[in-house]
Amino acid sequence: MGFATARTIALSGATGHLIDVQVDVSPGLVATALVGRPDTSISEGRDRCRAAVTNSKFTWPVTRRVTILLSPADLPKRGPHFDLAIALAVLAAAGRPALRDDEKDNAPKPPTPRMLEGYVFVGELSLDGRLRCVPGVLPMVMAAKAQGLTRVAVPEPQVDEAAMVPGVEVFGLRSLAQAVALLRGDEIPDAKPVEPMASGPLLSWRGEERIADLDLAEVLGMADARFALEVAAAGGHHLMLSGPKGAGKTTLAERIPGILPDLSLEESLELTAIHSLAGVLPPGSSMISRPPFFAPHHSASRTSLLGGGTGRVRPGELSRAHTGCLFLDEFPLFHTDIIEALRQPLESGEITIARGEETATYPAHTMFVLACNPCPCGEYAPHHRDNRCTCTEVRRRDYRKKISGPIADRIDITRHVEPVRPHELHDPLGAPEPSEAVRARVVAARERQALRYAGTPWRLNTDVPGPVLTERFPLDPRAQQRLDTELYAGVLTRRGATRVHRLAWTVADLAGVGRPGPVEVDTALRLRTGRPLELRTLVRPAPVPVDPAETVEPGEAAEAVEAVEAAS
Repeated sequence: MGFATARTIALSGATGHLIDVQVDVSPGLVATALVGRPDTSISEGRDRCRAAVTNSKFTWPVTRRVTILLSPADLPKRGPHFDLAIALAVLAAAGRPALRDDEKDNAPKPPTPRMLEGYVFVGELSLDGRLRCVPGVLPMVMAAKAQGLTRVAVPEPQVDEAAMVPGVEVFGLRSLAQAVALLRGDEIPDAKPVEPMASGPLLSWRGEERIADLDLAEVLGMADARFALEVAAAGGHHLMLSGPKGAGKTTLAERIPGILPDLSLEESLELTAIHSLAGVLPPGSSMISRPPFFAPHHSASRTSLLGGGTGRVRPGELSRAHTGCLFLDEFPLFHTDIIEALRQPLESGEITIARGEETATYPAHTMFVLACNPCPCGEYAPHHRDNRCTCTEVRRRDYRKKISGPIADRIDITRHVEPVRPHELHDPLGAPEPSEAVRARVVAARERQALRYAGTPWRLNTDVPGPVLTERFPLDPRAQQRLDTELYAGVLTRRGATRVHRLAWTVADLAGVGRPGPVEVDTALRLRTGRPLELRTLVRPAPVPVDPAETVEPGEAAEAVEAVEAAS
């Protein structure tokens, strides 16, 4: 009669749970019972583990009752990565079987229950005892580290992925026999290399490299839209670009990655973990350091865009674009259920997928860039001389109705893009700024936000809740009065006023202003409502160095405003 416990990790969305794989081997009706709400892939693991143990020259307890509990028992478990922990726990609980003297020297010794302590085991077993890679290793290791476990055994090709988590000792294994030898401190036997989850791309094309080569210096004119891109990138605001076909909406959107700063270590770890969950992390890849950019086609399914799937819920392109940019071209042509499902990520920066008994929540803090035509044919223009639209008013109205009021209210910036005029194409005095210059101002603005929100759970202006903005980061009294006037006049909703407040802070960060005033609020209102910007706004100064002394600390802004009001 024996008992042993091995540990592994169960994933529920992007959250990891520590699982105790408890095995009891005792006399009774010969059977192998697996309990604890396993899914089909885990239930089939009994046969995989038994074959792997036997083919690795160990002995499976075929004459006794084996009970395997995945604890906690009320948590659903999914995935084949439980195999290694199950096999090791069974071997440790069964102990060394009774053998003849001539068999003892050749039979490998199993691990003892004490040897399993302090380890987390992740890996799928094949029938011959070799390990196979599994998706989601990085978030599993992150969860193990959060539980205080710092020794993790994973399939060999995924060592680099697991080692991204600092302070964790990672052991790369090729087989069950190597895992036993590691625990016992014996010489590691040789084994065939483990195949990675996916090989490199079989076909070559430019892909994301095409986006990396694009520069804002190639965009002539459109100073209004260029400024809107800069503000959106600096504060992480959502942006909608409308205009006739060929006006340059896609041209602008594809150049957003070039003005976004590199990811911080925390953001890189989050994004790489999401890609690991999705199973799209290339073998041998390092931590993702650049903001992602995804542009799914309007015919994309709900599952591919939002996440889901059969058997195991996986993050979609919305979550894979976390900390980056998601470009939805021809936005009104997306399925209506997809458009309405974007309400949650547009507001909260996360997406929740509920399916049967499984509920998974994934981060989706991405900058949405929506592009749409003014009508289905894309030729409509407000000026009669430019209008070549052949659509009826009913078709135009139905097309615009695809973007419902609640969705439009969640968009921070709205810009109408006009085609470049002929004189702008050959203007000798027109020297469009390159992406590098714009990116320098975006980096400086984000540094100001990092100082202002240090010690809080927020990173960018778009993260701060409305009540906190009003209480701890208020506007100048005159600016607040202007914003209240627009709110009470019905021009803005309460949500819209909060988003204008955030935009005003971003405009102030770009200009190096300590606190938003009437000028910043006026610019934010114009960005929000789609009205043209003033010329003084479009004259971009050099990036202002960040001075910590000028940064508004939480609570100081409210005290300063109270002092001004008392003095007046």
